[in-house]
Amino acid sequence: MKDNTPRVTSLKSYLQHLPQDASHAIVSTNFAPYLISYLGFSTTEIIPQYDTGGGGITDFATRRNLENDIFLQTKSNPFLLIELKDRYTNLTENSPGYKATVNQLKRQLLGTKCKAAQWGIITNGSHIQLFRKHGKIIFPATTCIAITPENIDETVARIKTKIDNTPKALTVTVYNNKGGVGKTTTTINLAAILAFLGKKVLVLDFDFNQRDLTSSLLNINPEDGLLEKALTDRNIDLKSVIRPYIYIFQTKKLKITFDVVPADPKMAEYPEFQYNSQMKIFTLHRKLDLARYEYDYIFIDAAPNWRFPSQLAVYAADVVLLPTKHNNSFSLNNAATAIKEFLPQMQNFKKDGTPIALPIFFNGEKITQPQLQLAQKEIDQILENDKNLVPYFYPRYTNAKKDLHIHHLPEYAIIASAAFARVPAVYKNRSAHEYYKDLAKEYFLQ
Repeated sequence: MKDNTPRVTSLKSYLQHLPQDASHAIVSTNFAPYLISYLGFSTTEIIPQYDTGGGGITDFATRRNLENDIFLQTKSNPFLLIELKDRYTNLTENSPGYKATVNQLKRQLLGTKCKAAQWGIITNGSHIQLFRKHGKIIFPATTCIAITPENIDETVARIKTKIDNTPKALTVTVYNNKGGVGKTTTTINLAAILAFLGKKVLVLDFDFNQRDLTSSLLNINPEDGLLEKALTDRNIDLKSVIRPYIYIFQTKKLKITFDVVPADPKMAEYPEFQYNSQMKIFTLHRKLDLARYEYDYIFIDAAPNWRFPSQLAVYAADVVLLPTKHNNSFSLNNAATAIKEFLPQMQNFKKDGTPIALPIFFNGEKITQPQLQLAQKEIDQILENDKNLVPYFYPRYTNAKKDLHIHHLPEYAIIASAAFARVPAVYKNRSAHEYYKDLAKEYFLQ
């Protein structure tokens, strides 16, 4: 079925004629169809009032037609969801209306009929924001932008460019300003389990002083000066420092591979001013541009400090995963500091709403009920000082259902001991395999 619907080439006049008090119905009929057309979708690639499958009804769902799969007919696997509001709804960031609308879009994107969806938009004709979905993770791809007739075409053109060039990867930096919380074992074993599950994974060791990730993988060794050259020379691609880690399950005759960028010992010698003189805050982010279209996941193991290498690693991320210890108040408070202070610094530099924090999880050691209650008291004190942190500590907490759920990864000793064999624990220990599969499902896999 060929659709010859002419495409809208400018939204300026449509926005100019949209009443300031436009209702939801007016936004839906007088603005949204032209927005969708400008984004490049034809009438047979659009379904209004789409049932997302448990996530509610979204105003519009769209997907490019395939040769024998017309979206309007099959109604399957939407690519982009659009949630509309009337112009009375305040969509400025952090307003109640904004938070409610974002949560509504997230529920829709996680609907059972939307597993293939990769993008979501919220708009009321006064503001617009684009969100990216990767598996179970949903994060901003732009800030929430106030739109006017003067900036509407440029703004939506930028959104269209992002949608038309959807990256394959989710970039995850594993960070906590407190050491000893299992960042490296988390990075290695998440990468390893996702590779086992068929994902293409790249891991970067950005803790140049300790280099634990590099030393814990057989046949992966620190390489003096190579990463430094790749980061500081615009003519050298990051591919030049990527090394494959290969593990063969003899009993299953199965070969698992993921890629690694080893730590560079030379960069451990850098004083702070040398980083600042040779690199920009966006250096690593730009060097990963090609990798985002080759890998499913990119993990960065960041050092436990807030020096320039950690800032590079956090700036490069879409999301930041924060391991903590239930029996260590410093790890909990440092996670809160990262969420409140460090990540917003990078968001201000980056201007696209990322990186965002994922909820914390307890990493290692068995938890008794009294210990858990002590941890909850510490978290309650943190939340007393800043209620905005609630979803990062208790992501499933609502007034209707007080579920103080924090994901817990037990038996850290089993996992850590695998490092002596220089093999990820998930390949050597059945319990560790299941723990990290659960962690991957909790955070990443829909």
